[in-house]
Amino acid sequence: MADVGRNETLDSERLLRDWRWLCPQSLKVIHRNAFGDLFLTDEAGKVHLLDVGSGDFSLIAESVPEFTELVKNPETREEWLAEREANAAAERGLVPGPGQCIGFYPPVVSAECDGLNSAYVTDLYDNVGWLGDMHRQIATLPDGAKVKIVVQPPKCNS
Repeated sequence: MADVGRNETLDSERLLRDWRWLCPQSLKVIHRNAFGDLFLTDEAGKVHLLDVGSGDFSLIAESVPEFTELVKNPETREEWLAEREANAAAERGLVPGPGQCIGFYPPVVSAECDGLNSAYVTDLYDNVGWLGDMHRQIATLPDGAKVKIVVQPPKCNS
């Protein structure tokens, strides 16, 4: 598997806090890709993919061993881990460290997203969280709907 996320302890509950509207069941992060997409296992041992860019949550394997076998396939690795895009980002100097991922602004779900020209390295938790909140807000809108993204600064405790 890709090096991103290797030997990294991730707080599954914190990462999924803003995604509970989509995936309310008990889940544990077992891997992630450079773009913050999460590979999660449920209590039955099934593996799901949470694509934070598109807001899709899908079953991808019946077990962790099956996931491990499937991800050995180059086409599957490209689909799930986006290694070609991660390598292209690295060539541009976008190399996330532990607790980081490659984010996009505007987000990839937006027609205005300009691919890697819109990419930057960001905090994994912040990126996954704001995308979960955004996808919750737009989940019922039809494809192509116009939206205005308003970013509010965090509240300070003073």
